[in-house]
Amino acid sequence: MSSSNNKIPVAVLAATGTVGQRFVSLLADHPWFEVVAVTASERSAGQRYADAVSWVVPGEIPTSVADLVVRPTDSDPGDASLVFSALPGDVAREVEPALAAGGYAVCSNASALRMEPDVPLLVPEINPDHIHLIKAQREKRGWSGSIITAPNCAVTGFIFPMKALHAAFGIEKVHVVTMQAISGAGYPGVPSFDILDNVIPFIGGEEDKLESEPRKLLGTMVDGGIEPADMVVSPQVHRVPVMDGHVAALSIKLARKVSIDDVNRALEQFAAPEGVADLPGTPERPLILRKESNRPQPRRDRDAGNGMSISVGRVQPCTVFDVKLVSLVHNTLRGAAGGAIQNAEWLVASGYLGEKPFER
Repeated sequence: MSSSNNKIPVAVLAATGTVGQRFVSLLADHPWFEVVAVTASERSAGQRYADAVSWVVPGEIPTSVADLVVRPTDSDPGDASLVFSALPGDVAREVEPALAAGGYAVCSNASALRMEPDVPLLVPEINPDHIHLIKAQREKRGWSGSIITAPNCAVTGFIFPMKALHAAFGIEKVHVVTMQAISGAGYPGVPSFDILDNVIPFIGGEEDKLESEPRKLLGTMVDGGIEPADMVVSPQVHRVPVMDGHVAALSIKLARKVSIDDVNRALEQFAAPEGVADLPGTPERPLILRKESNRPQPRRDRDAGNGMSISVGRVQPCTVFDVKLVSLVHNTLRGAAGGAIQNAEWLVASGYLGEKPFER
């Protein structure tokens, strides 16, 4: 179960892609986890990781991973007990259930299984109790392993203020307009001729996710399943020429009338639940309320809390609904690899992966 230094051995699937590289980078010095296996497509299999990858994320390739031999993605991930998946959705739909059936815990960034009724769609600060869907998942599917998914990267950014306001006042309707960074399209991503000096008001399949995922994230555990939150989300998405950092502008209709001071207070008081606050990946302030008139901004705020904090600002009365605001997430850290790693930490802390690697 454990590897050197009493850490949990983990594998990274699709480790040569941009999200896979983020996983490898973030896991290099993780206090609980150690990368012992990496996978990629057949053309990379059999090579040293350092030879197979075109490294594009900040920093150098971790020396602890550089010499690992890349395995084919459809092969056994070896001595790992926990698997991080950066697979494309169509591949994830086949590979991830097979791994869970084989006894592996899979923490996934892929969208393929997020809306399955027995698969947790998890952000530990938002819906930590949804981790217990694993019980129903294992019973229904006969798995000894499990699958936990992280939400869409843009949803991750605006679910924090939604959670704070829904818990305090209830939410009935949300109109959200996103301005999403080019890194969300992976590497090489959007052609420069299309994105420079331009805004693209379409990202395939994105708006459906923004409509459905918040209702599951803010839903209630009932009889081993999730009853979606009773609200409507209307999204419009845009790709913008920013490297990292998804911005969302929200207009929100609350279930009851409150003052802007009340709204600000609810946002300022948002905190990680007991237990979640102690995870290695949980920032000291998961939601940071900015009072400046021109914040948050991607270049200035995306790295808050080591890229794991959500920044919120421009909180104002809304003449159509009740309140409007702007939120920002680092889409490849909190919105992708970092969020899935935090989900794995909560999996361990909740007792679904054997003993904790050490006493926190």
